[in-house]
Amino acid sequence: MSQPASEKAYIRFVSVENMMRLIHHIGIETMLRDLTLTIENDFRRWNDFDKTPRVASHSRDGVIELMPASDGTTYAFKYVNGHPKNMAEGLQTVTAFGLLADVASGYPVLLTEMTLLTALRTAATSAMAARHLAPRNAKTMAIIGNGAQAEFQALAMKAVAGIESVRLYDIDAHATRKAARNLAGSGLRITMCKTGQEAVEGAEIVTTCTADKQFATILTDNMIGPGIHINAIGGDCPGKTELHRDILMRSDIFVEYPPQTRIEGEIQQLSLDHPVHELWQVISGSTEGRTSERQITLFDSVGFAIEDFSALCYIKERIEGTDLFEKLDIIADPDDPRDLYGMLARARR
Repeated sequence: MSQPASEKAYIRFVSVENMMRLIHHIGIETMLRDLTLTIENDFRRWNDFDKTPRVASHSRDGVIELMPASDGTTYAFKYVNGHPKNMAEGLQTVTAFGLLADVASGYPVLLTEMTLLTALRTAATSAMAARHLAPRNAKTMAIIGNGAQAEFQALAMKAVAGIESVRLYDIDAHATRKAARNLAGSGLRITMCKTGQEAVEGAEIVTTCTADKQFATILTDNMIGPGIHINAIGGDCPGKTELHRDILMRSDIFVEYPPQTRIEGEIQQLSLDHPVHELWQVISGSTEGRTSERQITLFDSVGFAIEDFSALCYIKERIEGTDLFEKLDIIADPDDPRDLYGMLARARR
């Protein structure tokens, strides 16, 4: 039996409260593993997707972006901002919401918060890349930049890549203490470091996730020795980087979508013809990832819309049969699709 038209007009809405309930219901490490597998499966069918760099509106204070993707059956987009100054005002640096729609009808079917979900999918994508690129049996990671992303990154690397120890550093010692406190009881060995150099000592994976919108040098060339995997996620818009150019010149670089990453990623420091590898090709087996113990691998991650598509589809599936969503009446649904005015007029009665 076909669904009544009035039911089709409802969109499922997942609030922040319900997203948190869902995460705790599933378990955060289980959810990170699930998201990693979901994103990985969509990367394997990369060519099924319409792809475009995100649409960005830059201002002096930050950026507002729309990130669309479609596989021909389902359409998704995310609204996301990045405003580093917000932290000083007690606001989040990054906020987001996302939408899924049915391509055949154009009707939206899911609207959800994506501030939490973006943190989860970003961490899952990082762990997915590390599983394919990091040294075999890597056990220690350094996280430089201990803001809102840090704990998610650590837990994803533990759940997906088998990390056991995390070395934390931030120029703000309060942020490092916050991250260490939140990760207590996670099963990870946590070390708070006083410098970035100290943090990377003994680490096989180095993650940078700082927020300042500027050309920065979070990692200098002398800090990176042979065999390290770098997970650079903080440089994600024009004019914002974290790594010294010399590190890039010594690394094999892996990216999500080159037309976007060459504008926004660490590789904006390099010529447009500098060779990079696409991560989906590594995952699908058509390109090699790590090939030697001394190789430096760099995942220059800026975030791509297919990852949001994957996360949104995952949420849609996981809320089935639960009370973890509300029905929103945001689509006009006249009995006669040609009589929108009539629906309005009858509302006066």
